[in-house]
Amino acid sequence: MVSEIVKVKSGSILEDKEGYSRIVALDNWIFMSLTAGRDYKTRAMPDTAVEQARQAMKNVEGALASVGASLADVVRRRIFIPRQEDVADVMAFMGEKFKGIDPASCVSCGPLGGPEYLFEIEITAYRGAGNLPQKHLVISL
Repeated sequence: MVSEIVKVKSGSILEDKEGYSRIVALDNWIFMSLTAGRDYKTRAMPDTAVEQARQAMKNVEGALASVGASLADVVRRRIFIPRQEDVADVMAFMGEKFKGIDPASCVSCGPLGGPEYLFEIEITAYRGAGNLPQKHLVISL
């Protein structure tokens, strides 16, 4: 039985304006809202997709840490990159960040909330997953 739901706000002005949380944690399950590459303290938004991805991952890691989790606990990621020409460079960076974690993944190229958004990511994590034994299978489809 679930005894508590933890809802985390990160300082994004949109969280209060639009009525959502950066993270909703339900027991060990952690659901993170779509996270952009904006520095929520300075409001600065980098000019390139890769730099936005770097800042977004700082935002993700900080939000996960606030509920006692880390990137190692990520079981699913959904990545949004509106410009196809940015995909290779951004995904190379994502490959570095998630090497050895290997969550389920989706990449989509479509418009985001405004033209300044060149990268966003949504995360699902399970607190403690990074400490569990891993079994790796390779199949042929």
